[in-house]
Amino acid sequence: MNLIIDEGNTRIKLAVFDKGQLVDIEYTKIESYRESVKRIITGYKIEAVILSSVTDEIISVFNEIEIKNKIILSYKTPLPFKISYETPNTLGVDRIALVAAAWKKNPNENSLIIDAGTCITYDFIDATGNYLGGAIAPGLGMRFKGMHCFTKKLPDLKVPEGTIGLIGKTTKQCMESGALNGMVFEIEGSIRAYQQKFKKVNIILTGGDANFLCKQLKNSIFVNSNFLLEGLNEVLTYQFKDEAKLK
Repeated sequence: MNLIIDEGNTRIKLAVFDKGQLVDIEYTKIESYRESVKRIITGYKIEAVILSSVTDEIISVFNEIEIKNKIILSYKTPLPFKISYETPNTLGVDRIALVAAAWKKNPNENSLIIDAGTCITYDFIDATGNYLGGAIAPGLGMRFKGMHCFTKKLPDLKVPEGTIGLIGKTTKQCMESGALNGMVFEIEGSIRAYQQKFKKVNIILTGGDANFLCKQLKNSIFVNSNFLLEGLNEVLTYQFKDEAKLK
């Protein structure tokens, strides 16, 4: 069994995979992270561990795990695809994992992965296995927070539920329309641009806001909120293949 540890900007996810299948998942904070890891290792026969961290705050605890097969994901980790990013040392490890999941799901095909979380990221891998890069933009919550923090009178709103109208008739509705519809227009415009440039492109939507946003989008997309965890499990599994050992 594999233990996947994903430290994002707002929370830590712990996931257990058995033969490629997700069998358990837990969400925790840094304060209770050590106890959660101990509980999972005690409850499952964990043989390998991978850490993906965007903050590096939990590496010291990760180093305490007494399991031989464990890795910290970085751009130097052997991968089943080629990174053609010009500054790989600045590339977020979460984006690497998402591309790994996309390549596993759609090998030898163009894929655009859209991760709607704190930020919204766009990552593209072509049919030859080259990860070319993408884009980073403010996430939905960040857009609401930005309007409130950088103005004197706009309220501090939460992400709304349900479909938002195009024309707002109150300040609250206008902010909701601008933030949500603006993001939808951005995503749909990006999808069209990639499809025009690369013709056939698989579209994958993931992240904390994926299930909410997919209801607003008109494009044919594959939605999986656990796609990052699956990608991390794929990277970890790949480490034991002969191909990876030669890299």
